[in-house]
Amino acid sequence: MSEAAFATRLLLNGQLLVALVAVVALLALGLLGVAMASRPAGRSLIYGGALAVTLVAGLSALTAIAAPPAGIVLPLGIPWIGAHLRLDALSAFFLAVVNLGGAAASLYGLGYGRHDHAPARVLPFFPAFLAGMNMVLLADDAYTFLLSWEFMSLASWALVVAHDKEAGNVRAGLVYILMASFGTLALMLAFGLLAAGSGGGYAFDAMREAPPVGIAAALVLALAMLGAGSKAGLVPLHVWLPLAHPAAPSHVSALMSGVMTKVAVYGFIRIVLDLSGPPDWWWGIPVLAAGGVAAVIGVLQALLQNDIKRVLAYSTIENIGLVFVGLGLALAFSANGFPAAAALALTAALFHVLNHAAMKSLLFFGAGAVLTATGTRQMEDLGGLIHRMPVTSAVMLIGCAAISALPPLNGFASEWLVFQAVLLSPDLPAWGLRLMVPAVGALMALAAALAAACFVRLYGIAFLGRARSPNAAEAHEVDAFSRAAMIALAAVCVGAGLLPGLFIDALQPAVAGLIGETMPSQRSVAWLSIIPVAESRSSYNALLVFGFSAVSALIAAVVIHRFASRAVRRAPPWDCGFPNASPLAQYSAASFAQPIRRVFARGLFAARETVEMPPPGALTPARISTSARDPAWAFLFLPLTAAVGAVAERANKLQYLTIRQYLGLVFSALVLLLLVLALWT
Repeated sequence: MSEAAFATRLLLNGQLLVALVAVVALLALGLLGVAMASRPAGRSLIYGGALAVTLVAGLSALTAIAAPPAGIVLPLGIPWIGAHLRLDALSAFFLAVVNLGGAAASLYGLGYGRHDHAPARVLPFFPAFLAGMNMVLLADDAYTFLLSWEFMSLASWALVVAHDKEAGNVRAGLVYILMASFGTLALMLAFGLLAAGSGGGYAFDAMREAPPVGIAAALVLALAMLGAGSKAGLVPLHVWLPLAHPAAPSHVSALMSGVMTKVAVYGFIRIVLDLSGPPDWWWGIPVLAAGGVAAVIGVLQALLQNDIKRVLAYSTIENIGLVFVGLGLALAFSANGFPAAAALALTAALFHVLNHAAMKSLLFFGAGAVLTATGTRQMEDLGGLIHRMPVTSAVMLIGCAAISALPPLNGFASEWLVFQAVLLSPDLPAWGLRLMVPAVGALMALAAALAAACFVRLYGIAFLGRARSPNAAEAHEVDAFSRAAMIALAAVCVGAGLLPGLFIDALQPAVAGLIGETMPSQRSVAWLSIIPVAESRSSYNALLVFGFSAVSALIAAVVIHRFASRAVRRAPPWDCGFPNASPLAQYSAASFAQPIRRVFARGLFAARETVEMPPPGALTPARISTSARDPAWAFLFLPLTAAVGAVAERANKLQYLTIRQYLGLVFSALVLLLLVLALWT
């Protein structure tokens, strides 16, 4: 082995060692949080320690993306098998997303945690949650993966119910843990099918050598979509997100929405694109359908909400749908012999994973800042915050513009790449895909337009206009730690938007490991443009868009100031015949969304408007209230709950049987088991 190769191998082992030490350090911080939670220095120690650990682990993971894979087997877990751990380009990328997002949440927690009235319920589980996500990404066998997955779920559940005295939080925790348990069960069955083909081997290497085929492969795909989709928030398995995210503290909500859902995306990619072998031609169809439906349903639901954190939770469903559209395109192109197009689609999905982690964490931090300053998350009680919270307003504007896919920010860059992959679909040979992909592209376009309306609504109602309540009128800017975390994420949104080619090139080792092909290098393209396929087809230059916008704004400002009258004229605004209008007469969140609610939500969400008009002479005001239902609850989970209750009621009679009846049941079960074994062999 040459000196250069030895140095590379040594560096790689060092990166894996850093990741393992980070997990141990986070677990130690969790134990320390139990003892230090009630002390004044506990918050600074736990969040400061988590910040240092995740920052080092995230930077180390960035350097590991382009390095060869490294693995290790620890003498833990199942006897004679051990715990297999591996660091490759894919896991290194997601480790960077998780730990840099964790570092931002830790920095935010240093300030936001001062207002937490139950630190003993948060501080021990916050670093444990980060450790669980890191272990999922390092796992290289089914047992370690599932154990880490369940640890991650339990730690996040504890954070969801940390403020258990607040209305609805216990129910949110119950729904979340039920969906998490269902997802774990589905993943366990998927790994069982993968292990069956490898002769019972739990290690991922054994599964890669003998991937499933036929019906077994189709079942693995379905179970992976159920297991990972329930954690990521795919429709109709999304019902826990709008309950759990508002219940958790805001920096935990940012981790769950911006980071934990990406761990679920990693689980799907690892199982379907890595362990299951070459995909069949049709695998992309259900993934595309699920992604397109989630994108539209998520953003429509977001437009119906008045709680800022519920808006952001439903927006996460939309963006997870966009990620799965990219993954579905990657599966479709890869299965049909278009590796270059598959590399483009997978790059777009991974780039959006990074972008959404930054955008959504920033927006949840902003929601937490608003909650701290005003004591409410209801948009109807806000307004005028741009005057009292200038820093928060500025970074929230960047976040809202980015997640609305406005150029030259990062949300536009990744969504544009997904659309470029959609435009390659006419080359696909299967008619099903050639019909499905344009339909999904149309759903994406609709979702993008609705997302822009959604975040214009959120920002306009919460930050512009006049204060609608005394709390909003007396709001103040948040602490320096919270502002620093938001500014850092806003800088990521701007940087990834202006220089997308650098991020695209950095993703190619992970793409090559799964597809066997990469996108063309973007660093050599003139003027830092990006050319996903060929210059004759399409190209995008964010710096040019930014420069044009800046110069146009500057010219407009100069012309206005040069030729406009300098005379100052003051006059009352047009008041439509109602002088001294109350701030409550401004556009509200409900009135802003009314046209969209009437067009899209009447049938799908059973949206209704109820007007209470007082009789003539009464002094009570007229009121309008809106209501909507989630079709997943109405048509799936409530009937399922009723069916389970009915079966349980009937099964309750089994506890009153006689000893002879019990023996008869045991004998019948034994005969049935022997019969199944005989038929199986």
